[in-house]
Amino acid sequence: MGRPGVFFEQLGHPSLSLLRRRRLGALFAFFEEDFILLTANTTQVPNSPSAGRTDNRKDTEDDIHDADAKTSRWKTNSLLKSLIFLSMIAVVTAACLNWKELQLGKNLLREGFLGESFAILVMTFLIVNLLAFVWRVVLVIMYRATPAVSDDRLPVCTVVVPAYNEGKQVLKTLKSIADGDYPEDKIHIIVIDDGSIDDTWFWIKKAKKELGSRLKTIRLPKNAGKRHALHEGFKQSLGEVLITVDSDSIVDPQTLRCMVSPFVVNPTVGAVAGNVRVLNTREGVIPRMLDVSFLFSFDFLRASQSMVDTVICTPGALSAYRRDVVLRVLPTWLGQKFFGKPANIGEDRAMTNLILREGYAVHYQKNATVYTNVPIRYKNLCKMFIRWARSNIRETLVMSTFIFTRFRKKSAAGARINFALQFLTTVKSPFLMVGTLGCMLFKPFEFGLSLLLGVLIYSTLSAVFYWWRCRSSEGLWAYAYGFFWTMGLFWIPVYALITPHRTGWLTRQREKKMKVYHAGKSPVDRLLPAAESMRASIPLEDMDPGIIGIL
Repeated sequence: MGRPGVFFEQLGHPSLSLLRRRRLGALFAFFEEDFILLTANTTQVPNSPSAGRTDNRKDTEDDIHDADAKTSRWKTNSLLKSLIFLSMIAVVTAACLNWKELQLGKNLLREGFLGESFAILVMTFLIVNLLAFVWRVVLVIMYRATPAVSDDRLPVCTVVVPAYNEGKQVLKTLKSIADGDYPEDKIHIIVIDDGSIDDTWFWIKKAKKELGSRLKTIRLPKNAGKRHALHEGFKQSLGEVLITVDSDSIVDPQTLRCMVSPFVVNPTVGAVAGNVRVLNTREGVIPRMLDVSFLFSFDFLRASQSMVDTVICTPGALSAYRRDVVLRVLPTWLGQKFFGKPANIGEDRAMTNLILREGYAVHYQKNATVYTNVPIRYKNLCKMFIRWARSNIRETLVMSTFIFTRFRKKSAAGARINFALQFLTTVKSPFLMVGTLGCMLFKPFEFGLSLLLGVLIYSTLSAVFYWWRCRSSEGLWAYAYGFFWTMGLFWIPVYALITPHRTGWLTRQREKKMKVYHAGKSPVDRLLPAAESMRASIPLEDMDPGIIGIL
């Protein structure tokens, strides 16, 4: 490309328009990583004594720094769990010391009509939840994941990965899929860049170079939403099974094999839900709390639902579908509307409903694990939960249109019980919130302490289950999550219930700062000062033909 340095000289040439500089920025975005690696490896002076040899001392210092960081994280985690334990003791102690006051407050509440009605409502919910818990415990004890089948029994499958503003993480995701133990001649991987405005496409192209023909890349001209990105992948898929993986996730080596095995063993299975765990648990308190919540949600709730062939929602992070069934319902799924507006959220729950409506079973595979990134900040966590809650309300309404019909040949009693429990959970939130707030105004201390005690008892279920599965004290985060939800997230189900018509995705971006190339300062803009200092006066007609061809 001409004489050395001419590329950077031409970037700073005053005759270049802003549009041309941005086009050059797109070119630079593709080569930026190689440029960074090149400059990082050429910082030594060529004739210095240290040139050409590795700085082992620096490696040792890095190892020491990593060890110190791990020790610091361990100390912080231990301190926080100790505080959680002490808080639990404080709540129990306060409840014991003030037991008479708690009983007196409850008796005073029952003297009024509204108070008596609220007490009966709460007691009804408690009895129903207790019976449901016992039923689910029995199902979980009976649950067994489908064993992985051998290579010769595995069908051809396609893994579809939609990506939007994931940056380098998409490369890690694609490599984890390709490095699995699924036979190479039976797997196709499709990644769709859904109009990302950061460097996601650069990392997708890098993955293409490494994985070759095993990876098919699609780039949408603008952001169309996850549902449309998946649709593009489904249309170009091959084989008998479709697997969807979020672009911010890492799959275990055996995961794909385990996801496909239920389709081979049981012809009535139409969809499979994977086991989702939190990837970024080291990034803060919120991911640690969510990891405990996810374990209970999947290994307990979905495992019990699987025993009655009706997992209500296959997670977007990892799901598998029988391809011919998906193609059959694809137009309905893509064109779904709510209140006359296109449904841009809840594509996973919507697909699950359509699979169930076709009469197929939806199972859960505990042995198919994926690790996904979750929000680390309160604001983004709220956005995620609002999106999930709205989707849950919409799809519960959709499910009500077929769940009491003969939608499958075998018994659907378990499916209907699951639906009833889901519906009850959805509608009880506003009543409990209003009633609880009223009680808090009536007797703040007594009912506040009663509320904390109730949260403590309920959180024990998740904590004990986590310890049973993992034999880890990380289950203590269940108590922190219970208090956190009660104090900071209680409003979300009610807010979603009165705004189900809103269709915005709210958040589907990395929380860390993104490198946006066509908004703000592009890489070219950042290089211009250096380019100006390097540049000689070069007429436009003397510019390298390769650069002019891009403009």
